[in-house]
Amino acid sequence: MDLSTVHQGVHKFRLKKRVGRGPGSGHGKTASRGSKGQWASAGAKMPTPLFEGGQMPLFRRIPKRGFSHATWARHFLIVNVGDLDKAFNDGDTVDQSSLRRVGLAKGPADGVRILGTGDLSKQLTVKAHHFSKSAAEKITAKGGKTEVIPPPAKPKRNKMKARAPKHSS
Repeated sequence: MDLSTVHQGVHKFRLKKRVGRGPGSGHGKTASRGSKGQWASAGAKMPTPLFEGGQMPLFRRIPKRGFSHATWARHFLIVNVGDLDKAFNDGDTVDQSSLRRVGLAKGPADGVRILGTGDLSKQLTVKAHHFSKSAAEKITAKGGKTEVIPPPAKPKRNKMKARAPKHSS
């Protein structure tokens, strides 16, 4: 390696292009934008990858069919009875906040579901949004309690009352 060629082709500082400073600068008059056209004026933006030059875009030409259930879908944290046995002591109350505290329920969720995998050897009071049949049987068999948290109340749609018909006299 020759030390005289180490920095060849490396430009640390590139001077800023000073546009619109007269014909002597090389970037005068139209400021290197050409004359007229889509990109000549200030504020012109490049089109997005979906832009098709004024033609009807592909995503609008394709027929829309189907249905997404994501609007109503709810995410539940799933906990097994065997995990409750390992994480809690005899006589404890188990709810969503206590599950988060011991690390069994992580991330955002709409509720908790208790499933029946594993064995339970402790008496627990469990508050959850849903219990499988086997989970509820295992909890009550050891003298524990299962409390189902009710879902939020459905909104009332039609609050208007029908008017009494007018009688003509």
